[in-house]
Amino acid sequence: MTWFWANLDLVGELLLIHLALSVPAIILSFVISVPIGWLAHRHQWSRGVLLTLCGLLYAIPSLALLIALPVVTGQRTTSPINLVVALTLYGIAVIVRTAADAFDAVEPDVRQSATAIGYSSTGRFWAVELPLAGPVLLSGLRVVIVSTVSLATIGAVIGVQSLGSLFTDGLQRGIEGEIVTGIVATMALAIGLDWASVALGRMLMPWSRPKAKTGRGAAATTLVKEVDRS
Repeated sequence: MTWFWANLDLVGELLLIHLALSVPAIILSFVISVPIGWLAHRHQWSRGVLLTLCGLLYAIPSLALLIALPVVTGQRTTSPINLVVALTLYGIAVIVRTAADAFDAVEPDVRQSATAIGYSSTGRFWAVELPLAGPVLLSGLRVVIVSTVSLATIGAVIGVQSLGSLFTDGLQRGIEGEIVTGIVATMALAIGLDWASVALGRMLMPWSRPKAKTGRGAAATTLVKEVDRS
């Protein structure tokens, strides 16, 4: 604790940098993965190819990816942009399958009811399929949040500042308090972002709150009733 209190400003600065690296990658991976997951759900012939290709992204060694990315992005090796791109690719690898499963879980009867009352394919996606797939998508997003915050520490190895810098600096100088601070701060950031995502999910998807969780079928039935009333 002594090292932590003596270097509070440094920890706060690195925490903000780590946040600035992680949040864009989390948002980008989610925004890119949802349409890919929907395509894998909608067109079964493409499901195997899309899920396999996206899953293989996670098999790429992180250090090798960070060294190779500057060739593609045109940025210097220590640029934070390379790290954000790498984290986004790993996030896509994690959440695409969850997105496909989320859309698979929407009851066919619900889609048919929405189509029967006049929803177009696009309107049905935004008004019916996406809201019902939301709770499962949120569960995938929570996994991406934790993995992204953790993986962002690897950037310190190639010179990108983050909470991982506390690991590398602490190891080089033999300061245990610095290493422990880095670990605890990384975990705290992951937990904080996870709680924030849950709170945001409950606000945007009130039907996913615990008291409304009477089963996927009940949620689907509720939506069908609302659609019928409209």
